[in-house]
Amino acid sequence: METVEQILKKKIAIIDGGMGTMLQSYSLNEQDYRGDLFQSHSIDLKGNHDLLSLTRPDVIDEIHRAYLKAGADIIETNTFNANGISQQDYQLTDAVRDINIAAAKIARIAADGFTKKNPDKPRFVCGILGPTNRTASISPKVDDPSFRNITFDDLFTAYKEQAEALLGGGADLLMVETVFDTLNCK
Repeated sequence: METVEQILKKKIAIIDGGMGTMLQSYSLNEQDYRGDLFQSHSIDLKGNHDLLSLTRPDVIDEIHRAYLKAGADIIETNTFNANGISQQDYQLTDAVRDINIAAAKIARIAADGFTKKNPDKPRFVCGILGPTNRTASISPKVDDPSFRNITFDDLFTAYKEQAEALLGGGADLLMVETVFDTLNCK
């Protein structure tokens, strides 16, 4: 099978659409986000879409398959905020690795299934590295422009952990998505 790099030299590949938009159509509740794994978690988890890769993998798989059926060549993992910095809001930094591996595996299984049905149209998995709720370049304090609530090293560590888990789970490539601070992207 050709690699994604080889295919992109010959044609334009179609990537899937928004995961968050699709998830909104499911009207998921707090129990969907908690699943069996996080029943006793101390804070609300509804809205932590990345967590659904662990608690409702069936929904994530269904969305991937819908995009593949529609013709996507590349599907994105459900990991937009699955980094240690963003998951602090939900007190789930310990789950970051598991979320990313699970998300990549769900996408990998769906992509491989469609490739097996049609080997002439291989499908690929793109591991998503999304924004954090902190920025390395801009101060969150209007009265102190030099203040930073995150360091470059903190960002590096968080994204490295996420990238390694995504690749370990089966992602073919990685994509930085919707990050508004180029220093965060670096």
